[in-house]
Amino acid sequence: MTLHDRFAPERLIDAACEEAGSDDFGAEGWRPGLHRLTDGLINDARLSDIGVEIANLDIMRALKNRLGVIAWRKEHPEIATKPIAAPIFIVGQPRTGTTILYDLLAQDPALRAPLTWEVDEPCPVPQPETYHDDPRIAQAQAGIDMSEQIMPGFLAFHPMGALVGQECVRITAGEFVSMIFSVQYRLPGYYRWLLYEADHAGAYRYHRIFLQHLQSGVPGQWLLKSPAHLWQLDTLLAEYPDALIVQTHRDPLNVISSIAALTHHLRRMCSDESSIAECAAQSYEEIAVGLEREMALRESAAVPTDRVIDVQYRDFVNDPWTTIKDIYQRLDRELRPDAEQRMREFLAVHPGDGGRGRYTWSDTGLQEGEVRERVRGYQDRYGVPTEQLR
Repeated sequence: MTLHDRFAPERLIDAACEEAGSDDFGAEGWRPGLHRLTDGLINDARLSDIGVEIANLDIMRALKNRLGVIAWRKEHPEIATKPIAAPIFIVGQPRTGTTILYDLLAQDPALRAPLTWEVDEPCPVPQPETYHDDPRIAQAQAGIDMSEQIMPGFLAFHPMGALVGQECVRITAGEFVSMIFSVQYRLPGYYRWLLYEADHAGAYRYHRIFLQHLQSGVPGQWLLKSPAHLWQLDTLLAEYPDALIVQTHRDPLNVISSIAALTHHLRRMCSDESSIAECAAQSYEEIAVGLEREMALRESAAVPTDRVIDVQYRDFVNDPWTTIKDIYQRLDRELRPDAEQRMREFLAVHPGDGGRGRYTWSDTGLQEGEVRERVRGYQDRYGVPTEQLR
């Protein structure tokens, strides 16, 4: 079977409908993204044989999960009436401490993060009594372990686990408007469409539908995370007007070289042809546009000042507990002793190494002076210190 056959949108859609036993995907705005994604996988991604299988599984998961969520919602229409109240979103450039901050806050029993296993397999709805021993947990963990076998060192770059909070990009994949695809695969046309043309409103509507689905089984105040929200703060707040945003800040140059190395590592799982310089060029364009866009939004009325808490990466790394206590104070929440103890135990087991030795600026092929000049306005705006380049 040719690549055109494997990634023919209608063939994928028909197969998903047959496997799911349903043909109702809800609102139809997801189709343009699927067509652009499959076109890129055929023509641009340079997939290896195993990459073809992984990409096929990614698309089928997104389609079948969407069908399952919509079918459950039709059977239980009361799900749609339940609000998503005051969700907390952690945003910021990738590689700026968003993941460890998310993982630490998720230790608070009063907050509800969407866990990897339930995002990957949301149907049937997770239930409180089996939430930590559902058979889907072992399935999800086996998939993660397999990725480490395919690409040794992957989990050192980007720690994952079935029982760890998952990113929103894995949810918006169901709308096919998601950065998850353009990081994992070489998709130059898709990432520019995502950055400059795509309508993200449908992705946030589907995001809400997905959260309503999960909370119909296991409720709680949502704690969410994705760097991708940085590019769409206005769209996020249009869907969730009472959202609280925690934005992390770090020198964008070290961010670019770090995300380029991670992207290159991810793509090598699915392709024998990837270059750090090409990954860095994409990262530079995305980061620069994202920072310029979020600054403009925050200076306008689109993002109210009282909705955002700023966190400096350097402060957080040097003294995570002061940062976390500041966040709780700004959120007008109490950091209970049991929650803090769970956070401290988590950090003791997951200290992290800051990615040292896995990336260097010289690998990117970018001109330091040019990039520094472009991000200077961002550093000045938020008082972000310049770091020594790695």
